Amino acid sequence: MNKKTLYSILAFVILLGTYGYDFFINKKEKDTVVQQGAQVKKGTNEYFLPTSTTGQVLHHEGYSLSYSEPHEQAEWVAYELKKAHLSTSKHKRPYFEIDKAVKTGAAHWRNYKKSGYDRGHLCPAGDRRYSKFAHDETFLTSNISPQKHPFNAGVWNRLEQKVRYWARKYDGVFVVTGGILKGKMKTIGQDKVSVPNQFYKVLIDNNTGKTKMIAFLMPHKDSNKPLYEFVVPVDEIERLTGIDFSPQLDDTLENKLEASSSYKDWNFN
Repeated sequence: MNKKTLYSILAFVILLGTYGYDFFINKKEKDTVVQQGAQVKKGTNEYFLPTSTTGQVLHHEGYSLSYSEPHEQAEWVAYELKKAHLSTSKHKRPYFEIDKAVKTGAAHWRNYKKSGYDRGHLCPAGDRRYSKFAHDETFLTSNISPQKHPFNAGVWNRLEQKVRYWARKYDGVFVVTGGILKGKMKTIGQDKVSVPNQFYKVLIDNNTGKTKMIAFLMPHKDSNKPLYEFVVPVDEIERLTGIDFSPQLDDTLENKLEASSSYKDWNFN
């Protein structure tokens, strides 16, 4: 065997070993993330988690989600926003990363590139500035949905700011949010990520001695209307999504709260 052939064989063996090692490490890392995503993390308010229509619920440190594989995004993202979570810390914006805890495979961030849509956070990075880890975790692709920029930076941003206002005022609210993944929708990218025609938020306050709920349903377009004009009964969003947003509440209280579209207990000033 000449030296040239020997060197070629050695190079192949080294390449094979390196690939095998990387494969093992990546698989081990993925398995670890999936295992971590199988249990509710400390700080996640499990009590108010809604039901899942997909059977794939994941729990990250700062939020939980139910992933819809057909639409390549979460049908809901749920998290508690306490007054203590609110921070003005400025963390460097990280790159978006594929959520390896999604067993069916989360959408790639490249689906959004040149699509004309923002990578719209469902759990906003601004709600998780209390630590760099919690902030960066919101940049997983399982936590984003395609949003038109005027909507994302406009009325949707106004609602996010109002949620922070209520979190301060009531010392915490539980938030469930997502797109309405029903009906005819446009898709973007190779993974065919669905573009919702409507987005929703359901808020629960259980910290003031009186449990109250409020729900918002917004068309996927910017608007100058006051936020209270988007208030709907939780029942309406449940009919659209098939999700039960408060299965842990007493049935009598749940039925009363979810049927109401009153916002008198929520300060819109």
